[in-house]
Order: sequence, then C-alpha cells, then structure tokens
Amino acid sequence: MDIASDKKASNTVLLDIKEVSTLADYFVICSGNSERQAEAIARDIEEQLDLKDISPTHVEGRGKGPGRWILMDYGDVIVHVFTQAERDYYRLERIWSSAKTVLVVQ
Repeated sequence: MDIASDKKASNTVLLDIKEVSTLADYFVICSGNSERQAEAIARDIEEQLDLKDISPTHVEGRGKGPGRWILMDYGDVIVHVFTQAERDYYRLERIWSSAKTVLVVQ
C-alpha cells in the first residue's frame, strides 16, 4: 500500500475477501489520475516487490494499449490499479461489498 501511495495513488483500499471468495485473500484497489500514472503505479509496485523476490503470477492491462485497469495477481493478493473513470465504472468495492475493508488510504 505504501508503494502505491509513493506514486500518488488515490483512494487505496485493502479488502479482505477470504470469507467471500476463493480467488485470493486480499484485493488492493487504487486509482491513478491518468493512464500514465496508473501505469507508473503498477510498474513501481512490480519493481519494488521484485526487489523482495515477489513476482506476480499474472499481469493484465499493462503494456498493451491504455492502462485503464491493470490487474496484478500475486496469488493471495490481487492488485487492481485503475484510472478514476474505470474505477467509477466497474465499482469493485460495490461488487465486493460483503468483503471486510481492512484499510483505506485517501
């Protein structure tokens, strides 16, 4: 969460989805003000975690066209980096409203 904040991600939310899904244990959801910023946030998250020998098993939405929704699968943790417009459209927090909100960083 600190990595995203360092790149000026906005409205970062950590959801505990263990009780409502088998996909992962947690979702991290954050927003960038533009596609370029969303790409920078995702790139920095991946680079910083690589330094700790933590690599995503799968990444979608980065490097191929506009980075409006970038999904990074780290197994137990799935990171979603959105532009604000895409986040408003998909509203993951509403879809996963039965999940426990662990942390919110404005």
